[in-house]
Amino acid sequence: MRTMVTGGGTGGHVYPALSALDALVADEAHAAARASDILWVGSVDGVERDILGRTAYAYAAVSTGPLRGANPLQALRSVAQIARGTREALALVERWKPEAVLATGGYVSVPLALAARLRHVPLLLYLPDMEPGLAVKLLARIAARVAVSFEPAAAFFGRKAVVTGYPVRQALFDTDRRDARQQLALAEDEPVVLVMGGSRGARSINQAVQAGLTTLLARAQLVHVTGPLDFDALRQAQQTLPAELAARYHVYAYLHEEMVPALVAADLVIARSGAATLGELPAVGAPAILVPYPYAGQHQRLNAAYLADAGAAVVLEDEHLGEELLPTLLRLLDDPATLSQMSAAARAKSVPDAARRIAQELVAIARGEEHD
Repeated sequence: MRTMVTGGGTGGHVYPALSALDALVADEAHAAARASDILWVGSVDGVERDILGRTAYAYAAVSTGPLRGANPLQALRSVAQIARGTREALALVERWKPEAVLATGGYVSVPLALAARLRHVPLLLYLPDMEPGLAVKLLARIAARVAVSFEPAAAFFGRKAVVTGYPVRQALFDTDRRDARQQLALAEDEPVVLVMGGSRGARSINQAVQAGLTTLLARAQLVHVTGPLDFDALRQAQQTLPAELAARYHVYAYLHEEMVPALVAADLVIARSGAATLGELPAVGAPAILVPYPYAGQHQRLNAAYLADAGAAVVLEDEHLGEELLPTLLRLLDDPATLSQMSAAARAKSVPDAARRIAQELVAIARGEEHD
């Protein structure tokens, strides 16, 4: 089945679609697609390009630009870029001749979704968050179906909605914790805290962790994914630590394949509450301290509330992080019973076959099957 896929800007728009594509290719019973049948369409310089470069799927770039938060001049430029990108996407559609298109949102997805509409190619839209952003709201009007991770999100899309769960990499379910810790040179019998701020990192989280680094490392091993901007500063901080603490501090600018063992190895995760947290943390049963990004609209707050209401996470406000992060961390590390309860609550939210469900929906729209 010839398929085109689009989405990007953050890993949260990329990794769910990759999981669905892997499920599509792995479905030997239906022989739905081969890796060579799939083309990802993204932006020229987005994070999605780097991620796709590590996969078996082909990649093509088109012009695009943001509308949310843009000033009038930038908005006009973005409209022009989207129009240009749509023409570029039309040429790709005519050459690739897809039977279906999968889009995961973000302004990156607009040109291909519009091109699919113009060439009468059915579109499956996937919403990873609890609430749709501007691009998803607009593209839902032309989508054949809208897959959503969670039942409350279905209300935005009426009869087009199908609840699939959040698709994650199968390796998150299959990787052994002992093996994960060995891959990252972590001790097996001491707590592990994973800190991550998304594809580009989170400066406020990095700074709060750095301020309490000595105290934290006395209690736990730390895997810190800083993002590229703060990596050098945190590496320098590591070099000033006593040798026994520096050995417990594992600092990375970004993790690709190693992100799976990092998540599996963690006893506690500190993170923003982008869409990926809703699937990856439940998959590994990881308790979390979530810090919604204050400039991301409401969706990160809704994502965080979803896990907090389930008992799987504690939510801290970004503006109070400096005072509250370390005490909250230490309180949880000193309370194994609460961590165990949070882990069970997180795992209860996991949907292990979500990737397969989305792959099945993609096949269904390609075949012209009616939505129940």
